Amino acid sequence: MASQKTFTKIADHFRERILSGELEPGARLPTNREIAGQWQVAAATVSRALQALQVENYIRTTPRGTYVADDPRWTLSARDRLTRVQRIKSFLAEGETSRVTAAGLVVPPLYVAELFDLDAGDQIVRREWLAGRGKTRTVFAVTWYPAPFAALVPDLLNTAPGRNHGLSARVLEATGRTITHARDDMHARTADAREAGALGLPVGSAILAGAHRWSDDAGVIEYGEWCLPPRFTIGYEYQP
Repeated sequence: MASQKTFTKIADHFRERILSGELEPGARLPTNREIAGQWQVAAATVSRALQALQVENYIRTTPRGTYVADDPRWTLSARDRLTRVQRIKSFLAEGETSRVTAAGLVVPPLYVAELFDLDAGDQIVRREWLAGRGKTRTVFAVTWYPAPFAALVPDLLNTAPGRNHGLSARVLEATGRTITHARDDMHARTADAREAGALGLPVGSAILAGAHRWSDDAGVIEYGEWCLPPRFTIGYEYQP
């Protein structure tokens, strides 16, 4: 099994060139056919990679070609991203309680199946949970893990109170895996009906949405999507 989907490798390749400044704002990318030839992949794989970059606002497409966005997003190094994700999860857990609203083995949507390099019909662990302080809901999240992890960490399928705390650390300990690659993305947008209902907000309220992906050379260990309500601050400290 490949450790990473080819379309993800292509997206990462161009994302890194953009973030490093090698591809400047307004620079034209090779054509889809040229990229497909360079990577020896199907045109559909290239289209999927470029669609991901377009959703992330790194590139823009026109009838004349694909170009680096005028104001591309920036990110941190892989090491700093890993530190940042760990700090987010630690910070959100501090002083909060969490409640798991759903946990089980499911057939995931296509984009999640591709992240975990699953075949059609393969199952994966899905956990949906809420966190809060008192009556205030502070986080609505869904986390995904490889199905074999459920046998090693039965709490992955447990919705009982208290079973969510420290779960990521227990997964790493039980599986013997070590996070060597990490990526997280955050963006402000409005809440859809499901997110608004979970956070107790009116539909269309402003939220901070994010996703993280932890992996090693064997593949993705944990993928999570989460959102926070308005007036909720996340801060970071960095070592020089």
